[in-house]
Amino acid sequence: MKTAVLLPIVPLILSLAALGSCGKLDVVGSGSVESFEKLLEKTPRPAGPDETNGGWSLAAPDGSVRFIWSWNYAESPRYDVMLEFDAAPFIAAGLDPQRLPGNFSFANGRIAVGTKLGTETLAYQGEATPLASYRHIVKLKREAVGYHMAMDHYGVNLGGGNLFEWAKDMDANDKDIVFVLDPAPLIAAGADPARIAGWTFTKVTVDDENGKAVQVDKVLKPFDLL
Repeated sequence: MKTAVLLPIVPLILSLAALGSCGKLDVVGSGSVESFEKLLEKTPRPAGPDETNGGWSLAAPDGSVRFIWSWNYAESPRYDVMLEFDAAPFIAAGLDPQRLPGNFSFANGRIAVGTKLGTETLAYQGEATPLASYRHIVKLKREAVGYHMAMDHYGVNLGGGNLFEWAKDMDANDKDIVFVLDPAPLIAAGADPARIAGWTFTKVTVDDENGKAVQVDKVLKPFDLL
């Protein structure tokens, strides 16, 4: 039986550790790879290719939202890491998709938000796979990967306060994956975040640039996969 985690979900805090005689060992980066591999093995909707977005897609159990990451930054049509989700509950809550800022896009009833990580051509030893493409994020764009100790979550920063998070140990966490949105641009585009069906508008604790804990608003969609 899982142990419920009652602490608030918070964005990720980057952490590096120096271990071993060969210099710095990035325990967050390497740990996130191991954890992401377990997530790919256990998710009820297997991650698969997304030709439209030039990458891999990992969908929530209900299919309402997806995390997408590129297999080649040089060829990504829009973002290298992104969330794509059903626009209907946001529009029902007052959102005008045409008023969203430039890091958002809207098409075919879906909203996407994300960021470019770079322009590199990614090289693979053998076949490109979802895990191999995630390894490239850790290797080339380490600043995009973080860890939050209180929630025991790893995650990818999608820019603009938006995140995809997953539990380090899914057997001990009741929030295996969490899709995180910054409500500010949604509010500016007319949405009432408290009325977005299927998502939770709440205060979460984050560390500011001085390391001080502060409360900020987030819109969350967590899932327990096991």
